[in-house]
Amino acid sequence: MMTSAAPTKFRFDLDLGHRQERNAVMTETAIATLVANAREEGRREGLAEGERTAAVRAAQAIADAATALADHTAALNAALDDSRHATLSDAVALAAAIGRKLARHLLDREPTAEVEALLAECLASLDAVPHLVIRCNPELADAVREIAAARIATSGFTGRLVVLGEPDIRLGDARLEWVDGGIVRDSTELEAQIEQRIAQYIAAHRAGTQSGGQSS
Repeated sequence: MMTSAAPTKFRFDLDLGHRQERNAVMTETAIATLVANAREEGRREGLAEGERTAAVRAAQAIADAATALADHTAALNAALDDSRHATLSDAVALAAAIGRKLARHLLDREPTAEVEALLAECLASLDAVPHLVIRCNPELADAVREIAAARIATSGFTGRLVVLGEPDIRLGDARLEWVDGGIVRDSTELEAQIEQRIAQYIAAHRAGTQSGGQSS
């Protein structure tokens, strides 16, 4: 036979307000916990966003620095090319100046050397011409006449030799003329041609340097 526990009698002195207060306290604690959790989550998200922002700023700073470095490097390369070009120009100009000085020195030592070279170049083909006219600086007229006569004596030229001294012809220059042709030694024109070739060489070298830098 089963027995059941005696039912608990309802007591009117139970403090129901105390139970309600306890429930209210728990609710406030839960709310406080939720608020704290929310704050922590916000803090973490803020830190993460800050890290992302810092990373973006760092990447941008690196990109800006790389761009600045590239621009600076390009400027340095251009300056280096200009420096090399200036050095080359100076070196070529110095070599040309030395060459002119040596040429003047040789001309002072042997002022008739160029005229002799012209005679040697043309006499072999002047066998049948009636006359040969040599125009030179008046200071060299007598010496050129003697040199030309000596060379003609050992060549096949049988025509008349005429040597004329002309003040407008520079020392060492000469013009050889015959009936259907002639040959000229003009130091002024030669110097102009040399200067032109030097300028062309320097310009070509600079253009080659620039195109090489662009292709790299």
